[in-house]
Amino acid sequence: MATIQEATRPPHRLDDVPGWFPVLDQLLFDWLLNRQEAAGMRGDLLEIGVYLGKSAIFTGRHRRPGEKYTVCDLFEGEAPDDANRAESAKSYSALTRGRFEANYRAFHDELPRVLQGPSSLVAAEVEPRSCRFVHVDGSHLYEHVRDDIGAAHELLGPEGIVVLDDFRSEHTPGVSVATWEAVLNRGLRPVCLSTQKLYGTWGDPAPVQRELLAMARERSDCHVSVQEAAGHRIVRLKSKGMPAPAFPLSRHAEEAAEPAPGVTLPAAAPAPAPAARPAPRYGRRVRRVAADLLPPVVTRAIRNARAARG
Repeated sequence: MATIQEATRPPHRLDDVPGWFPVLDQLLFDWLLNRQEAAGMRGDLLEIGVYLGKSAIFTGRHRRPGEKYTVCDLFEGEAPDDANRAESAKSYSALTRGRFEANYRAFHDELPRVLQGPSSLVAAEVEPRSCRFVHVDGSHLYEHVRDDIGAAHELLGPEGIVVLDDFRSEHTPGVSVATWEAVLNRGLRPVCLSTQKLYGTWGDPAPVQRELLAMARERSDCHVSVQEAAGHRIVRLKSKGMPAPAFPLSRHAEEAAEPAPGVTLPAAAPAPAPAARPAPRYGRRVRRVAADLLPPVVTRAIRNARAARG
């Protein structure tokens, strides 16, 4: 993961953008969104809480013609309450809308629709039942996460997927409480768990779980386990040295690889010709062998003939 200091330089690769988006979650986002698209499912995309844009950039690649992509974050705006204000000051002081948009534009020609403000804006700005994929990664406070999950329920279509970040981190108990409350009391059905995200649906999780298990069990870099809890089948996945899915380089990497207009790169110098090999010095050795092996009378005749020539 890139550091905040590195974030001031234009990103060349997705991994240059600071943020918490592990390789396993990149694989799951890619697989779930590709599955929806292959099945002909249409719908909008939504991310609540974008930080500096790493997962938003990744998700934006799956926006298809006619679909909308909305992101929502406070950025440097005013938080709605004291607890949220303290949370933002502690964890997200480096976040600005300008930095998010610069990172996003490095990889995409168009920005998503950006809502700057609390996540409570989303319910009024996004059409009900319009979304196929919602990523909730905003506030870690219970009341806000509970409301964000409620908004996701209203905005998702029947087979849509919601992703809840930090559902079991030790520093985010409010997310854990809101997440499992939704599973136990609000009809959310888990599809799978990664190290830090719960993937769920208010539809039937069985078809996607079958295909997901088939995919994961074919991979040697993904550990799979299946458990039952409170009437829910829960698929747990864990990376074992998994490589990240391929993702295009940014426009900055492409520009760095091309010469500036009017600049001609010097031609490569020709390879030096190989040095001439010295002729083998066999003559003296041959004469020595001949002197040892030939009869003395023949040796003397040869020496006399050479003396007469020279």
